[in-house]
Amino acid sequence: MGKDTEESKKKTLNIKDATICDATAQMLRKAEKDGVETAFHRAASMKACPIGADSACCKHCSMGPCRLNARDPYGKVGVCGATIDTIQARNFARMVASGAAAHTDHGMSMLDLFREVVSGHIKDYSIKDPIKLEEVAASLDIDTEDRDINDIAMDLYKELERTYTQVEGEIPFAKRVPKKTLETWRKYDVVPRGAMREIMELMHRTHMGVDQHYENITHQCSRTALSDGWGGSMVATEISDILFGTPKPVQGDVNMGCLKENEVNIIIHGHEPNLFESVLASVDDPNLIQEAKDAGAHGLNLVGMCCSGAEMISRHGVPHAGNFMSTETILVTGAVDAMGVDVQCIKQGLAQVADCYGTKLFTTNPRCRIEGADHIEFIEHKPRECTDAIVRAAIDRFKNRKMPIEIPNIKNPGIHGFSMEYINYMLGGSFRSSYKPLNENIINGRIRGVAGVVGCTNPRVKQDWVHVELVKELIKNDVLVVQTGCSQIALAKAGLYTPEAAVMAGPGLSEVCETVGMPPVLGLGSCVDNSRILTACAEMVRTGGLGDSLADLPVAGAAPEWMSEKAISIGQYFVASGVFTVFGVTYPIIEETKFHKLLFGGLEEMGFGKWGFTADPHEMAQMMIAHIDKKRKALGIDRARERVLMDMADRQKLEAA
Repeated sequence: MGKDTEESKKKTLNIKDATICDATAQMLRKAEKDGVETAFHRAASMKACPIGADSACCKHCSMGPCRLNARDPYGKVGVCGATIDTIQARNFARMVASGAAAHTDHGMSMLDLFREVVSGHIKDYSIKDPIKLEEVAASLDIDTEDRDINDIAMDLYKELERTYTQVEGEIPFAKRVPKKTLETWRKYDVVPRGAMREIMELMHRTHMGVDQHYENITHQCSRTALSDGWGGSMVATEISDILFGTPKPVQGDVNMGCLKENEVNIIIHGHEPNLFESVLASVDDPNLIQEAKDAGAHGLNLVGMCCSGAEMISRHGVPHAGNFMSTETILVTGAVDAMGVDVQCIKQGLAQVADCYGTKLFTTNPRCRIEGADHIEFIEHKPRECTDAIVRAAIDRFKNRKMPIEIPNIKNPGIHGFSMEYINYMLGGSFRSSYKPLNENIINGRIRGVAGVVGCTNPRVKQDWVHVELVKELIKNDVLVVQTGCSQIALAKAGLYTPEAAVMAGPGLSEVCETVGMPPVLGLGSCVDNSRILTACAEMVRTGGLGDSLADLPVAGAAPEWMSEKAISIGQYFVASGVFTVFGVTYPIIEETKFHKLLFGGLEEMGFGKWGFTADPHEMAQMMIAHIDKKRKALGIDRARERVLMDMADRQKLEAA
């Protein structure tokens, strides 16, 4: 079990203030009874560094670290003479570089897999969606008429490889960017070349003694972020759809009640769908099912967590046990027989908690190993060697369970899998599939606008609460919400992923939802699938009636509980694309500095989007609604309407619903 330290004794965790997820709260109480520490406890006992939170420190060379005063940011400079704006811009840019590298490396891994499948070197995967293959190829001006699928696929691979390796020119998916938006990018020279070059150059510029002008750093910062959103992330999403199938609505259950005491429970957590797809094949293998039954289990129960879980619930309806901040607490149930992880958002603390409850924890990717966890390499040319081994280890643990089992009896149904393509079909049907009904309902005011609410969960705020409060207020004001990643799971747990949730929406959005039979909140998949939102926005512009660029659209974005560098990259590529984007929890910039003014206003004046920040979900909703209304007025589609402000009675009614 975990050991108490002097630091952890200083401040105890108030579970009521830590989460609104009843299952997680139940497991936190059990963890404390068992003497087990989680990220919630560590956050309570560890004060965040205020200088680092304001990005007022620089540690890029050994003359420092240099610490500036947030209360008097221009009162002094670093040893090399770096100003607060240079220091903040460098720190912000390095977060973008790291986040973009994570998504880009993931996308390149998917592209490598695609090449090996197309060339016939990998037999365990195949092209599941040839229609999507042809559509993506056609969008990049690749000839598809009367051609063999494999020939088209190889041409597509060669074209998409430029996303990463190209040193000059424009990335392939720049062809999808609305003309006016692309003109703005070209005017300010931020069209990405190749992701490798952009990330490399950004890291070079932020080295000590290189780029020392916050505006120039922001220029390369934007170009690098765009190489993520319209490059690495978009490639990852499109290739995943081609290989594993484009999501369409499917019912799936969320929360810890998806675990089954009388079955072998296997959790896959991370971001690589190829690992999860292979595990799905393993748990469907009759021989392994029989081995589980021979061990006394009723069967094999596969459950997802975090972003790969969000992809699998969207494609296959595989149950999902919880988002990032629940990945440790679910092990406290004692019911998890094995957890396999790959990359991104994997807490090192999982190893200790798994050890406390006898859960088999396996890393599978050479990029991510954890001290104290076993490693089984996932090799894509023979994936079942890894995934069968994970299943067999889980069966062995089931036979030898020693810890008492406590599974929260909470399971939340919902509809997931709203890809850009399905939204297109859903609105117009087989013969008239189009975004025109969406645009028309925005123009006539039934739908006020669209909000993307995405991102992580963060122990510095109450888990899920900011997501849920924000979205309830948005839909009450007729704003259609699309979601990805951990935010998607937070809202599904809150019951907002069923068509019946339309009763919580305003009269216009509710009418549209009831007509189509959809929830007021649409889940699009994992955090890398934020590229679906970009594609949908581009389609809204192409359809017409809502302006000529992404910056004209009555849309806004938010990451209410962000915690990773990937989130900063995502935010910057939305801002650089023209979208007002609000972050919660904290923001790594001192207000009223020149760099802050650039991100929070100056970029918008240049034709891009802008950043916003507030930790309060209700204020965040009003900021987003005000922006949407501003865009509606600019388009000439505004009309007098009352802004609905939630009072306590409203919130109690929604909670009761």
